[in-house]
Amino acid sequence: MKNLLLASLLPLLAFFQLRDCEGGNQQNSAYEAPSADELAKLETAYFASGCFWCVEAIYESVKGVKEVVSGYSGGFKNNPTYEQVGRKTTGHAETVAVYYDPTVVSFKTLVDVFYGSQDPTTYGQRPDFGEPYRSIIFYENDKEKAIAEAAKEAVQKNYSKPVVTEIKKFEKFWPAEDYHQNYEKLNPNQPYVRSVSVPRLNRFKEKFPELLKEGEKL
Repeated sequence: MKNLLLASLLPLLAFFQLRDCEGGNQQNSAYEAPSADELAKLETAYFASGCFWCVEAIYESVKGVKEVVSGYSGGFKNNPTYEQVGRKTTGHAETVAVYYDPTVVSFKTLVDVFYGSQDPTTYGQRPDFGEPYRSIIFYENDKEKAIAEAAKEAVQKNYSKPVVTEIKKFEKFWPAEDYHQNYEKLNPNQPYVRSVSVPRLNRFKEKFPELLKEGEKL
């Protein structure tokens, strides 16, 4: 499965076109991504918790994470587009594929990052709510499922409202369009990035400074 996913991601690992969340001006920006050989040596985890621009930036800041790709998962339609997902016609949520070195960071820690960077009691994350932005941990084996379930049970103790995170068996990840990749980093002055993505990232950094890569600390 990993090799098939790597093949589907190769077209994304060169140039990315960028635009704002609702469309608008586009530009090209060069991006030096890890090679397919490098990615093949890593483990992959999949998470959904609101706008994937925000979630991608959060996981990119974590030690041991080598690459994060924005895309779609959890639904029923093949080859979904951003517009289709946004219209809630696919069942998919905006999702990130996190490529990580398990000798540096564990799946459990990535789950801690997931819960520590969102409100898991809401069906989406402010200002984006609804099906495309719902909270999901995808698991690929029984060990990951057990970790996800235990974390959800532990997190629930911190909230009076129900934690609505889905724990869902991973089936397929569809990479998003090129312009979504590495969006927050390459569009620092975009209004949504400045008002939503960067503040969310900074809240995470303040909460988990010990997990950050060198150069990512506030």
